[in-house]
Amino acid sequence: MNTKSTLFFFCGKMAAGKSTLARQIAKEYNAILVVEDELLVQLYPDEIVDIPSYIKYSPRLRTAISSHVSDLLSRGISVVLDFSANTINQRKWFRGLFEKANAAHRLYFINATDDLCKRQLKERSKNQSESAFASDTVFEEITKYFQPPSEDEQFNIVVYDRS
Repeated sequence: MNTKSTLFFFCGKMAAGKSTLARQIAKEYNAILVVEDELLVQLYPDEIVDIPSYIKYSPRLRTAISSHVSDLLSRGISVVLDFSANTINQRKWFRGLFEKANAAHRLYFINATDDLCKRQLKERSKNQSESAFASDTVFEEITKYFQPPSEDEQFNIVVYDRS
């Protein structure tokens, strides 16, 4: 196993604190931080306006960066991916990256209550010009797909309990 590099990734409901933790981990481990939301805004400005458009464009981004991330990991460079790992299928993509690079991994699971997430979502939306994803309705719609990681998936899980 390539112990010189680690892939760090995150599971948690919308507004649970994944991006904040991702920035902290990147700084702590001197790792490359790649932020899905920032890349999607740059690549597809004004095109991601709802859940179906996110579902359309997000896999394209993942495909585009997969080889690059695996290459960084295989060269001993740790990577923090601030991308959603909230479903079993999404987590399969992360597994493919660290297995291809023979790198270590850590899945940070942020366990937060719906109420906490909704409060943080409202607070976050005050500071953003785009608040299309900042409603309780959107939170409920996205949360329907949420699947916490299980032991069966055999990830190295670090739990942050915020409930």
